[in-house]
Amino acid sequence: MENITPEKVTEFYDDFVKNQKKVGVSIRHRLIFKKLKSMGLSKNSNVLEIGCGIGTVSSLIINHCSEGQFLGCDISPESIRFANEKYGSKNVKFIVDDMSQFTSSTLFDFVVFPDVLEHIPVEQHSKIFENISKVCKSDAKVLINIPHLNATEWYRKHKPEVLQIIDQELSLQDLLNNVYPHGFYLHSIIPYAIHTHNPCYFSIVLLKNPTYNNMNRTSGFAKLIQNIKSYF
Repeated sequence: MENITPEKVTEFYDDFVKNQKKVGVSIRHRLIFKKLKSMGLSKNSNVLEIGCGIGTVSSLIINHCSEGQFLGCDISPESIRFANEKYGSKNVKFIVDDMSQFTSSTLFDFVVFPDVLEHIPVEQHSKIFENISKVCKSDAKVLINIPHLNATEWYRKHKPEVLQIIDQELSLQDLLNNVYPHGFYLHSIIPYAIHTHNPCYFSIVLLKNPTYNNMNRTSGFAKLIQNIKSYF
């Protein structure tokens, strides 16, 4: 990737706006939004979306979080211009930002990466999580959607034309190494498929500084039910 300059990446995604407009809100976007709701997304949640593009996932979040603050970031000025014109409001803003020096006066309840980390060089990930850690509430939740690395490998071998200007096979170990130093801890990793027989995506949830109030044992009846279920 040494020959891929930031300017070339920006140019690629400015041109990619046409593709995003054509596809619109897809099943992948709806599943990402559905996952956010299952994580506790509410009408007054403050949400930071990194790699928002023209606002496909954003539009679903904005409609749901009617009383919260929303900020979408992307490196493509054309994407941000379109998103601001279509969705921008008092509580909704879109800005051009590569997250390398990101700051915000708003503290966020949720941060979502909708298939963007694979397009950002891995050596930049730690700095990104360092920056967002500073603008997250103490109990913030992070949702990362990324392609399954085996799926990316398959496309690189059989359909390289569908890959973007930077499209990495992301190591989950590298991801965890880049998030743990900044106070984010793994809550879940779920592989899932969209219109394929094998998993093509990972849905990853991180928690900011999770703590347990207690480790009290469950009731005898609850333990009995759990023991019974373990047999089936």
